[in-house]
Amino acid sequence: MKIVVDAMGGDNAPMEIVKGALKAVEEFDTDVILVGIGEEILRCIQSLGMNNLPKGIEIAHTSQVISMEDEPTAILREKRESSMAVGLDLLKDGTGDALVSAGSTGALLSGATLILKRIRGIRRAALAPVLPTEDGKGCIVIDCGANVENTVEYLTQFAFMGAAYAKSVFGRMNPRVALLNIGTESTKGDPLHKEAYAALTELGSKSELDFVGNVEAREVLQGAADVIVTDGWSGNVMIKSFEGAGVFMGHAIKRMFLKNFRTKLAAALLKKDLGELRGSLDYSEIGGSILLGVAKPVIKAHGASNADAIKNAIGQARKAVDGGLIGEITSYLTDEK
Repeated sequence: MKIVVDAMGGDNAPMEIVKGALKAVEEFDTDVILVGIGEEILRCIQSLGMNNLPKGIEIAHTSQVISMEDEPTAILREKRESSMAVGLDLLKDGTGDALVSAGSTGALLSGATLILKRIRGIRRAALAPVLPTEDGKGCIVIDCGANVENTVEYLTQFAFMGAAYAKSVFGRMNPRVALLNIGTESTKGDPLHKEAYAALTELGSKSELDFVGNVEAREVLQGAADVIVTDGWSGNVMIKSFEGAGVFMGHAIKRMFLKNFRTKLAAALLKKDLGELRGSLDYSEIGGSILLGVAKPVIKAHGASNADAIKNAIGQARKAVDGGLIGEITSYLTDEK
């Protein structure tokens, strides 16, 4: 298996991307194609003490880079030789099996949709990160920012894609699907969410989905469902709110444990447990958000990804390929029809 990695995307490129790729090759049974400016990639490898290209690593040289300031459409126009565009081309022609990029979200969405194309029958691709839950299983949120304006058809397709992801990658044979709303009652929400509730309820009555109803944002991290369906605007706001709350709680706990000698002693005794808690909330442990709905697996890593985050994003991509994710989504659509 070969995973294509955009070596120039993200705040810490290319060094952390290269280091993450090297870790992934060592830990996972996969090869990596690093796409980007060859000289810079080689300098990173040499600075890590390697004079030759390591086994399992290939370099695809490009002359351009997509920056965060570029318009999303630049990937299709003036920057067709960028690392992201070339990486998507390699994925499209079958040179690679999946792609990982920490670069511009807008450019990746545009490029993946127009270069790879959507799966036949899918109206909109959607970002689907995995959030931690109290039971340790995690939950998939779809969509978290790719689609601000939605229809009932989009939301029901998000439900099917999220369920396919939960089944193929996480092994949940009958994933529970819920709709994010401002209340649990069927009468809550705007017209779109009321209609989506009715449509998902009908699919549940036909046993096409295990729809468990509406959930409020406060229930998401409690493990209320395996798949949380939401419009991109609400999903993005919710996730960023959780991230902010996590940072706030982390700082508050640190201040509390540094308050005096007694609390510092308690912190020393709880060091391992606190480390596990921090790890469960760390985006780098997951790797990134998968883009569901396009014809090949694409992982959007966090812009600030370090080597561990890139390594885990590559592992996430590998699981999507091994689990037959694209086939599973296609199967759900066929069953739906």
